[in-house]
Order: sequence, then structure tokens, then C-alpha cells
Amino acid sequence: MAGSSKKVIYAALVGNSLIAITKFAAAAYTGSSAMLSEGIHSVVDTGNQVLLLHGLNRASQPPSRNFPFGHGKEVYFWSFVVAILIFAVGAGVSTYEGFKHIFHPETMQNPFVNYIVLGLAMLFEGGAWFVALREFNKTKGDLGYLKAIRRGKDPTMFVVLFEDSAAMLGLIVAFIGILLSQITGNPIFDGIASVVIGLILGGTAVWLAIETKGLLIGEAADQDVVRGIREIAADSPSVEKVNEVLTMHMGPDFILVNISVEFRDGLETGEVERAIAQLDRKIKVEYDIVKRIFIEAESAASLRGSSNTSTVQSSPQTQ
Repeated sequence: MAGSSKKVIYAALVGNSLIAITKFAAAAYTGSSAMLSEGIHSVVDTGNQVLLLHGLNRASQPPSRNFPFGHGKEVYFWSFVVAILIFAVGAGVSTYEGFKHIFHPETMQNPFVNYIVLGLAMLFEGGAWFVALREFNKTKGDLGYLKAIRRGKDPTMFVVLFEDSAAMLGLIVAFIGILLSQITGNPIFDGIASVVIGLILGGTAVWLAIETKGLLIGEAADQDVVRGIREIAADSPSVEKVNEVLTMHMGPDFILVNISVEFRDGLETGEVERAIAQLDRKIKVEYDIVKRIFIEAESAASLRGSSNTSTVQSSPQTQ
């Protein structure tokens, strides 16, 4: 998973770096507000890719005394930071530049330079977008795109796809704005295009923030995984009843599981220990991203309000 994520991010990083240079050169030469906004957009995207790579590297650190469950949530934190930067820097500056050129329009010089740059940008951006889409299709399976994004636990995949999709849309808007300004001779359309690009970036940032917030707070595993874990526990001959299955993603490839069960009456300590070890083994074989399992042995009395609950880690962590 991390290897695919890094490939997507590196492709976007190279593409956005090349695009940013060409856009700023064109904006300086022609005075286009939309092209300047697109240059800012590409710089923000380039910085975001660096932050996502930093998050992936931080997330790969092993567990420590202060972070016993590892650093997997670093990916979620830096993805949320990316969403904030897109909104604050990308959307904010693009909108500001747009309104500035609407109220103080300036005639573009040599607009054909912008068309050449936009064409090159679409080529570079399209390549990065294709890589992101291909990798995302591998992970989404038979799910629809929106459903796969909502269920996705690796934000680096859909963050880059969102960014590249917004970038492609922004390039189309910039092209239309520059073309209308040239045809009508009214530079205000260039400023309007810059504002629209800012709104696109703002909408993208809000959506990304919503999608990554749940993961950052502590989102549960997919319901199919939760249901499967419950079925494995219920099928154990030593288990009388499964009360709760609580899960939380500590990272894209790390699920923490807490299972509350009632064991059959009359089991000896050794039998309970063997049942716990068997549950641990079966669950981790079926779901390799389940890294830690804790089992609460509850009695009927504890469920009625008495304090008669014991919690046991299923077995030493197996990575």
C-alpha cells in the first residue's frame, strides 16, 4: 500500500514542479491572472506532495514507549494539513488575485504563450492524474468512486487524485478565461477565471478535510471487516456470545481490535487461553491489517451493571 502511495505522490511531485515553473514564466510574460493562480495552485500541490511523503515516512516509524501503537496516524494528520493548505493558500490567493484583476483589469500580452503553457500543463498533469487514477482503481475494487473514497483508509491515494482532478479542471477554466478575454478584448474574464479556480480549490479542500477528519479522530474498520471478525469469534466453540467488536484504524495498514465475548461456563484457564490464541491466529490470517487484538471476557452479571469484566491481550503482537 505504501509503495503504491509513494509512486502516485512522486509522479504528482515531478509533474507539478515542472508545471509550476512554466506557469509562473507564462504569467510573468503575459500578465495573466488566471495563469498566476494556476502557478500558485501548482506550487501548493508540489508542497503538498512533499508533506504527504513526510507523513508516509513518519508513519513507517516503529512503535515506541510513547507511541505503543506506532505512528500510522501521521499519514492522516499530514493529509489534513494538506487540505488546510489547499484552502488557505491555494484557494485564498487565487480568489484574491482574481478579484484584484476584476477590479483592476490589465490587458494580457501575447496570450498565445498561455495556450502553449496550458497545453504542456495538461500533458504533465494528465500523466500524473492517470497514474493516480490507475493506482486508485487497483485499491477500490468493485466499489464506485465516491463509495471507495468514503471507505478508503489511505488518504494519500485520494488526496493526490483529488488534487490532480482539481488541477485538470482548473486548467480548463483558465483556458476558457484566457480565450474569452482574447475574443472579447475584456480582461475581466481572466480575473473571473481566477476566482473560479479559487472556488474549485476551496471545494476540494473542504471535501478532503471532511474525508480525512474521521480517520484522524479514529475511524472504525469497514463494516465487512467488523462483520467478519464477529463471525470468526462467534464460530469459536469456546465462545457463548459475542457482545461487541470495536475497531479503529491506527493507520492505513493497522487495525486495532477490541472484542467483548462471553465464554462458555466451566472452561478452565488453559482452555480460555487456547481459545484466545486461536481467535487471534484466525483473525490475523483472515485480515492481515489487524495488528493488535484485545479480548474482554464478560459475564452476564457484568452486562447487567456489575464490575466483572477482564481484558486480555490476545497474544504478543505479530507484524
